[in-house]
Amino acid sequence: MNLPKPIKFEVERYIGGLSQFKKIENPIKLSANESALGPSPKAIEVFEKEKNRISKYPESESNSMREALSQKFKIDSKRIICGSGSDQIFDLTCRLFINPGDEVIVTEFGFIMHKIYASLHKARVIFAKEKNFKASVEEILKKVSDKTKIVFIANPNNPTGTFLSKSEMLDLRKKLRSNILLVVDDAYFEFINSDNFTSGLDLFKDFANVLITRTFSKIYGLAGLRLGWGYSSKEIIDSMYQIKPPFNVNRAALAAGVEAIKDTEWTKKAIEYNTLWSEKIFSVLKKYNIKTNEPAVNFFLMNFDETKINSDDAFEKLAADKLILRKMTQYKILNSLRLTIGNKEANEHFIKSIGSILK
Repeated sequence: MNLPKPIKFEVERYIGGLSQFKKIENPIKLSANESALGPSPKAIEVFEKEKNRISKYPESESNSMREALSQKFKIDSKRIICGSGSDQIFDLTCRLFINPGDEVIVTEFGFIMHKIYASLHKARVIFAKEKNFKASVEEILKKVSDKTKIVFIANPNNPTGTFLSKSEMLDLRKKLRSNILLVVDDAYFEFINSDNFTSGLDLFKDFANVLITRTFSKIYGLAGLRLGWGYSSKEIIDSMYQIKPPFNVNRAALAAGVEAIKDTEWTKKAIEYNTLWSEKIFSVLKKYNIKTNEPAVNFFLMNFDETKINSDDAFEKLAADKLILRKMTQYKILNSLRLTIGNKEANEHFIKSIGSILK
């Protein structure tokens, strides 16, 4: 009997950090860079109210969210598109710009979904070397060819926690051909407190050949609702609206997201909490000779080259203590784990556990 046969895609599958450890009862999940404090109480309140309206479709073009974003960031609502997570914006971008055989540049240890979506749309993915786990403008420019269509860069980057400065980002855009789309993933920008850093939106909102993406999964604590957005020229955004699915953002996500961005006090609290604990955990990692990124985001890339155990042993010992970190196997970063800054109890538990392992 002949059956329908799906097309085979030679695309790497994204692997979540907890997938291999479902057997652990009540694990403490520090593997997904989720919010330590969770969402604004105001976002939770409006989410509860939406349960009586779930029989109705949401806004197809997310107008309430676009207007809220426009007011908060002083940007043009007509140049905003909302998606089911920023992942959907990456997908729409690749679908819009890539023909089979086109080239897409990603950084060596850049966010893996950039690579996955480019591959899914049959682009040739080109890797630009990083220097000390930091993206390099020089190395990116070396990889540009006449087939280059898109350059993806997360700034700051996941999973390395490093970032390019304002001047480096401007230099990159200046030296790329004007018809290469630069996609700047702003997912973690809120966490950074550095005079040397400027977000992609603040740098490039007036550029016609840059697309900036942002997410509600990190600082706003709405990872489970899948909400993100993109900002670019009206021409690019209009083209995205032509191909995006109808009703692509659910109504609960839209309602909660609007309240989340309005609640500036909660966001401020989340940033201050992260700053406090990132400095505490950084000092602990230094104490035990774990090499890591400087405090900048809500996670640490931890390298075990200078400790008495390797990352696999550390992972297993921490897991035995119910702490689940993210292995870096998929990123091909050797002897390393990624740690998310969690709530107070989780952080204290990690500090005690890593101390007992490495003392």
